[in-house]
Amino acid sequence: MGCTLISRILGFVRTATIGALFGAGGAADVINLVFNIPNNLRKLLAEGALTTAFVPELSRELVLDESGLRARRLSKTIIGFQIIIIAPILLVSLLFPEQVLFIFEKFSDPYKKELSVVLLRWMMPYILLVSLSAIMMAVHNSHYRFLIPALTPIVFSICVILFLLLGQPRWGMVSIGIGVLAGGLAQIFVQYPSFRRMGYRLAPSFDFNNYSLKRVLLKWLPMLLTSSLFVINSHIAMLLASTLPDGNTSSLTYAIVFFQLPFGIFSASIATVLYPKMSRCVALNDNKGLVDCLSFGYRNLWALLVPSAMILVLLGEPIVAIAFQRRAFTLEDSVATANVLAAYSVGMPFIGLFNITQRGLYALGEIRRSFFCALLTVFIDIVLSLIFIFGSGGNSVSLAWANSIAFTAGSILQYILIRQVSKFRLTGGVWATFGKILAGNTVGALVILGFYQVFGRNWWLSGVSWTGFGLLALIAFVSSAIIVFSYALMKVETASLVLAWIRGDRQ
Repeated sequence: MGCTLISRILGFVRTATIGALFGAGGAADVINLVFNIPNNLRKLLAEGALTTAFVPELSRELVLDESGLRARRLSKTIIGFQIIIIAPILLVSLLFPEQVLFIFEKFSDPYKKELSVVLLRWMMPYILLVSLSAIMMAVHNSHYRFLIPALTPIVFSICVILFLLLGQPRWGMVSIGIGVLAGGLAQIFVQYPSFRRMGYRLAPSFDFNNYSLKRVLLKWLPMLLTSSLFVINSHIAMLLASTLPDGNTSSLTYAIVFFQLPFGIFSASIATVLYPKMSRCVALNDNKGLVDCLSFGYRNLWALLVPSAMILVLLGEPIVAIAFQRRAFTLEDSVATANVLAAYSVGMPFIGLFNITQRGLYALGEIRRSFFCALLTVFIDIVLSLIFIFGSGGNSVSLAWANSIAFTAGSILQYILIRQVSKFRLTGGVWATFGKILAGNTVGALVILGFYQVFGRNWWLSGVSWTGFGLLALIAFVSSAIIVFSYALMKVETASLVLAWIRGDRQ
């Protein structure tokens, strides 16, 4: 979580740098949309479907063969398979970028179209680099080594920020493409020494007559369909945003950056740690261990995500303005981004539950049920998005509301599905924890509303300033401290765990 916190802050700084250099208008729309293409492919072919299928099988191999020979052989085969899959996609994107972009954007401005082609050619090779990095991350996580892979997003953001700041005066927007490539290489270099010490190599194997690979592919193909649904959903949201006036695509993208700051720190970190553990529990037929992991995830995700969502909803405008509002990024951009952020944040706790339950289904091998739930969730999101945009003249805020509503429904459905295939239940203890969390956050919300009554709502309008930052830091600290105190008073597990960790109690 500590590394993810730094990573998210740097990701935030990276986006703020883009906002400061290019604003939230047409140029920023192109950057955000084009980078979304390799980023979505990464979710499908790298850190998404394939490695999600790879981790349970690698965990199984480590349980069955303590020497690690079978696990290392599987890793080399997966690298070879990745190269076979990605190379044609990369080649087509470099040779025929206009045709590829036709699928992803509907810009009417010729300048935007020309810039999209240039950036796509620079950014697409990143998908091969991040795919190799993702395999190395999966290997580390399966060995319960989380620090090194957690550092890789940090070095990626540092590379992009440096190339933007140092290269933008000379290369313009191409500087971000160079930075993305440099960041992809850096992610590999950071992990390789540890990867090699564990006995693994990046040398690919093209001997696909491997039973373990077949087991991975049997999971990967339905997982690919599931991940594809979310990528298509994200693409449709960006496509709909690109039909709206300038700024809607960027406000959507910038809001996601703020959303991902707490969500990535808490949800992604907990899911990353629990997923290989749940996979080993399934491999050892330890159903109690699996249920304990899911219960732990539910209790602690809500304890962390509910206050995160509440703070982003109530303090979204000052947070965005004080962080981003400088140079080309205006007050109107801050308000638009904050409105999108508030709509996304309402669904944050449910998206967290959706993700951890999906990992539980994957660990159990229940890929079809997960696909069914994902299909219904995406269907609801798309239908609501179309209704909001074309039926009631909505904007990017409407797209965020559609997403929150859809994932709230999806998280409920997925819980029903996992009840059918495991002994996992929301027990009285879990419900009691949920009630304590809501009570503690109600107190925190009242503190924020009281702060607005005392200081008003105009102190953040000028954007970046030490006065605004000081007031924002003060209310964020006070409200967070009140929530933590309430958790400790009501003996919410998350607070107890942190206090035990501070005391040095490893258990």
